[in-house]
Amino acid sequence: MEGTHPEQPPADQPSEEEIRAQIEEQLRQVRVEDVIVECAASIIQLTVRRIAKPDEQDLEQARIGIEAVRALVDLVDGEVAGQIRSALSDIQLLYARASRGEPLEGPPQESAEASKQPPAQAPKSSEPPPKLWTPGRD
Repeated sequence: MEGTHPEQPPADQPSEEEIRAQIEEQLRQVRVEDVIVECAASIIQLTVRRIAKPDEQDLEQARIGIEAVRALVDLVDGEVAGQIRSALSDIQLLYARASRGEPLEGPPQESAEASKQPPAQAPKSSEPPPKLWTPGRD
């Protein structure tokens, strides 16, 4: 029986030690704000699903998601904070419509008082509704 030797990774693949060193280097460069932005984007995406997908709708979970993003957005600055606030505004409107039982496609329904007034003629747009912001996809 020959002596046992630890298995060596193939020459084209990094060793476990090299992988750990790479991860450590990446962690040294990550800012907490970057993680907050990623978390906010993930929460926004999940919240939209909990509002807009009929088979996944859970408005209590959506409310929690909205509150979480509201808490996180104040921890980031600059243009990204503005983008998160814009997405937050979009999901809050979507949540309000879903809470009232309105269809989520098309323009919001007006209240009974507003519907007594003659409707203003708005130009019809053939553009799809705006997409929600996600990091790295401006």
